[in-house]
Amino acid sequence: MIDIVNRGIGGQEAPEEFSRIESDVIAEAPVMVIWQVGTNAVYRNYNFDQVQATFEAGLDVLAGLPLDVVVMDSQYTQAIIGAPDVLKLANQFMPMIADVAASRKVNLFRRFALMKQWVAAGIPLSELDDGAQEHLHTSEWATDCVTQALLGAINDAVARSASTSS
Repeated sequence: MIDIVNRGIGGQEAPEEFSRIESDVIAEAPVMVIWQVGTNAVYRNYNFDQVQATFEAGLDVLAGLPLDVVVMDSQYTQAIIGAPDVLKLANQFMPMIADVAASRKVNLFRRFALMKQWVAAGIPLSELDDGAQEHLHTSEWATDCVTQALLGAINDAVARSASTSS
């Protein structure tokens, strides 16, 4: 049996999330952590250096624990790509997230690129958000698609790991 515990708090980003690692991650003793990072940093114009520093520090803490880490970058919704200044931030944050994940040797799930690819393939951008006024959060349909893609990536990684360890 797998238990999924969601400790996300709406509007928070790496600086606030870092302060909750002890209570929300370590205390639960999970075997996997999926850390969503970037959306609020971009949308709420967080300080880039502060987000990077606390994201790195958080991954360093998680590296000392017996668990797998998956970093999931930003959503690709109207709130993120619809304003040039916000999109500019997104285009700065996504490479930083990828670089930090690579430097800490953790798995990166590129949600931003995946959702962008859907739009390029003809899926209307309006289908990706939940229809709320801020156009920030993903729709149930998009969330389900992201979930299926993430599950596929995890299954592929487990299969690769099993084949290299046999």
